[in-house]
Amino acid sequence: MSFEQASLLILLLAMLILLSLDRIRIEVVSIAGLLGGYALGLYPADQIFTGFASPVVITVVEILLIVQVLARAKLFDRLAARFAAARPTNFKVIAGTSALAGFMSIFMNNIGAFAITLPVTLRLGTALPIPRRQLVMPVSFAALLGGLVSLIGTPANLLVSDALAKATGTGFHFFDFAYVGLPVAVAGILLIAFRVQRLFPEPDETPSTTSPATRRIVVERRIPDVSPLIGVRLSDCPVRFGIKPHALIRDDNFVFGPLDQLVIEPGDVLLAEGADTVFAGLAATQALIADAHSDGLQPDLSRVEAVVMPESTLVGSRVRSLEVFHARGVAVTALSMRAPRIEGRFLDLQLSIGDILTLEGPRIAIGEALEESECLPLASTAATEPALFSWRPFALFACGVAASAAGLRPDVAFAGVVLVLALLNHLNIRQAMADLNWPIIIMLAAMIPIGQAVASTGAAETIAGWLSLVVPITHPLIGIALILFLAMALTPFVNNATVAIVLTPIALEFARTGRHAPDAYLIAVAAGAALDFLTPFGHHNNTLAMGIGGYRFRDFLRAGWPLAVTSYGLALLLTALFWL
Repeated sequence: MSFEQASLLILLLAMLILLSLDRIRIEVVSIAGLLGGYALGLYPADQIFTGFASPVVITVVEILLIVQVLARAKLFDRLAARFAAARPTNFKVIAGTSALAGFMSIFMNNIGAFAITLPVTLRLGTALPIPRRQLVMPVSFAALLGGLVSLIGTPANLLVSDALAKATGTGFHFFDFAYVGLPVAVAGILLIAFRVQRLFPEPDETPSTTSPATRRIVVERRIPDVSPLIGVRLSDCPVRFGIKPHALIRDDNFVFGPLDQLVIEPGDVLLAEGADTVFAGLAATQALIADAHSDGLQPDLSRVEAVVMPESTLVGSRVRSLEVFHARGVAVTALSMRAPRIEGRFLDLQLSIGDILTLEGPRIAIGEALEESECLPLASTAATEPALFSWRPFALFACGVAASAAGLRPDVAFAGVVLVLALLNHLNIRQAMADLNWPIIIMLAAMIPIGQAVASTGAAETIAGWLSLVVPITHPLIGIALILFLAMALTPFVNNATVAIVLTPIALEFARTGRHAPDAYLIAVAAGAALDFLTPFGHHNNTLAMGIGGYRFRDFLRAGWPLAVTSYGLALLLTALFWL
């Protein structure tokens, strides 16, 4: 093994570890890796930033711009109202909303499909009602499955198509992925819709008991003079009131001691955790009140829940430093956290991806603050941009899809869509560019030269040689099975685009070694990179679903492993059937 190959593998391993830990921002890791590759001599200076001019990156940017327009359309709100009026069964609602997310994901990125479908899903769950935990995870998984079907469904598909074009002169056509992706998506949606009803059943307990439809939140509330909590020991709070106390504050100082010796007094402040429905009941009886609105809720105030998105500027911030809300008179009154440890006061809590804020304040101010901070509202707010009640953006997007399917390059086709949307004043390009998910775009662009170095340095050939000592990769079915397995093994921990960039050169080397056409191997890379159901941190959709649905880590394993096994077997069978 040469120095270049060894240094490249070490660089890739270090980057994969840092990306999977999620401790350093992904764009920082990617740029550091990009510059590190240049310092190691893996590519010349004039190739460092070629990824930013890649048709793959340009297409992703265009799709994200178009999604911003489609997200403002109220088409699916009307469909949700009609669907709810029909009073369908829980299975039909879960399968229907999941199918909608999957269908949307065929024509846009996974996160965009999830973000557009989620408010409709939650509205249906409230109207019917259906436990939230039965709805959110299937929609997240369906958005990932839908990306299997088309060329633009996920960046991984674009990347493997670009690699095939460079290797053979012709990339994949728009719906070539559907031969494998469509059956896998349909089977996966039906399986998860059936399974979640057994994993997260409706509760048989009394309404006061925490159920899957509720969410655990952390709040800091004052004890009024008439509160029934006065005189209660902290150790008795879980049994008597259904809340878990974390701290007792008196005269702005923490009261320390064993929980069975600390007694609540009038005027104390309690930092506690519990079901949102329990705190709603305590607030209604004036057992606990928020300092921000000590006279109770006013009729001119709006309450909105919002999830912290991966690209949000709030990630890593503490509640006390959220000037984007404080400056507008918006109060953060509760927080649903992924972090297991709660220390200090409520204002000291630190936000992470997937946390859910409960906000109270003027509706317009909340809408402006959420847009500026790039958080996703889970209840409708007054947006700074008017909602669209027109089919025109969808029609234009459909024209772009049709043009791409007819053979026009996707980056050219969707550039035309962006131009027409801007000319019709549906899209403010300057503002929309500022709102893009730039960390993902930077990561994608930075990883492309590194992925190309896997082939140019001979590292792919070396890795293929190692694997050939373990399994007979010259047999096409075994080689494809191994590539599909490696992609599925990596994608729960690393972004799917990174998985595709790393494995594509290896897949091409497998095909060259066995003297086979590379199409089937690259289809396996794209499919495996999208089948991410086992962890909440492998894909942003799952991270958001964990916070919104109140899931635990093991819930993804319980729900995801049958889907992963089924998808693997079906994808392998269909790849062999249609591409070998």
